[in-house]
Amino acid sequence: MSTAEYAVGTLAAVAFAGVLLKVLTSGPVQTALSDLIERALS
Repeated sequence: MSTAEYAVGTLAAVAFAGVLLKVLTSGPVQTALSDLIERALS
């Protein structure tokens, strides 16, 4: 791949990571994950 393709791939990966972080830190998702972990540990 050329340097420009690497740059586009890197930007896409960073954008995807940002969206994933936003989803995982949203209130309903955090609540669901906390409930799931608590049920697994009890």
